[in-house]
Amino acid sequence: MGDNRLKPRPRRQLRQATLVLGICLVLYCLLFLSSTSGEFADQSWVSSQTKPSSRHPPPELLSNLSLGEDECNAAFPGLTKEIDDTVAEGPFKVKQTGGGGPVQGRIKDGQITIIHAQRKIDLSTEMVNSRTAALHQLHRAILTSPAPLPDTIFTLNFQDQPFGTAWTYSRAVDPAFRSKDANTRSFLMPHFSFWAWNLPFIGSVSRAARAITSLEREYSGPGGWQRKIGKAVWRGTAWFNSVHSPRMRQKLLNTARGKPWADVETLEWTNTISGRNASNALPIEGFCRYKYVVHTEGITYSGRFQFLQMCASVVLTPPIQWAQHTTHLVRPLFSSSLDLGPETAERARHKWVPAERIRKAWPVQYDPDQANIVFVAPDWSDLEPTVAWLEAHPKVAEGIARRQRDLFAGGGYFSPAAETCYWRALVRGWAKVAQTEGEGWEGKEGVAFEAFSLHNGE
Repeated sequence: MGDNRLKPRPRRQLRQATLVLGICLVLYCLLFLSSTSGEFADQSWVSSQTKPSSRHPPPELLSNLSLGEDECNAAFPGLTKEIDDTVAEGPFKVKQTGGGGPVQGRIKDGQITIIHAQRKIDLSTEMVNSRTAALHQLHRAILTSPAPLPDTIFTLNFQDQPFGTAWTYSRAVDPAFRSKDANTRSFLMPHFSFWAWNLPFIGSVSRAARAITSLEREYSGPGGWQRKIGKAVWRGTAWFNSVHSPRMRQKLLNTARGKPWADVETLEWTNTISGRNASNALPIEGFCRYKYVVHTEGITYSGRFQFLQMCASVVLTPPIQWAQHTTHLVRPLFSSSLDLGPETAERARHKWVPAERIRKAWPVQYDPDQANIVFVAPDWSDLEPTVAWLEAHPKVAEGIARRQRDLFAGGGYFSPAAETCYWRALVRGWAKVAQTEGEGWEGKEGVAFEAFSLHNGE
């Protein structure tokens, strides 16, 4: 009887065995994860191929100009959506525009030749710089490609306004504003500032990215958001408006004039020995010191938009009318969906309800905990109460700001690697659907890009 008491019962034996096995399993998992964390660290940023990643590619990848097509797709999900959508529209004819239209050239065996180009004397300095930068961007992407790119004839429109069938900087978001010509295609290309922008307070995307990263470190960590300036900031040229919104900037200035929540000024341009400047300009990274950054489009798009998107700040803008090559990645919160305060008679009279064309252009409206940008009324009538609402909800505002920077800067969508990935995808996509037969291209020799770059059309 005493011996039986000393022996564990079967149920007790089972519990002890289970406990020992559980402890061993935990120890094994800890040892396994510790030994393999380095092996999988570089893969942790890869996510779905159909939507942007919320994780950060490693710095060495973001500076790699020679990623293959599969590597590009894995690193920057959704980057080429604009190209894919345009390719899906089907084939088109590449017609010759002559020397008075966009620059046209041939890509063959990895070499660029320029066939048609406007004379340098017929272009403004800004246009010459834009054309030069775009061709250098293309050249760099071809030179660094790890695999041959297809031969093709291309048309490159370096002006702000999209027209005809060409590589261009923007397209109208609203289908009603697009050409009804079935042969017209707008293939979006990265902005010329990825090469360089000859404005002293901008420079280039790479320079600005480094400066913004350095500045944003000042506001990282607990309480960092509250140390930013609690105002909405804007600098710009008052008359530079789209025909679709002819008084947008003047209305902004009137709305913000003398208000304590705003730092909004028209640029006071000066011509100096070192070039064109403005006495009250901010370096582009300086906008990131503010909690709220106001964005206005120009004649079409605004080249400053991508710089503002690198800030951990809330971008406030009327619904975007002109898409650039990464605009499809924005996730708008509409101010019209917010409770902006008591419904006074005046506010009810001017309450903004997005028009049908805006709802068609931007069919998805995101909740405050998902958005990375805020769309306000096109006439700025609710700008002030929207800023007040964001100030009253600082965690929401900071979340919108952080998601923006986390995607466009942290996710690498404005990195040198993403730019070259996009250019190569653009060449491949265009070549799939561009038809040149019967348009007289066979007898056109052209000038080697290297020679053209020395005189630039003189």
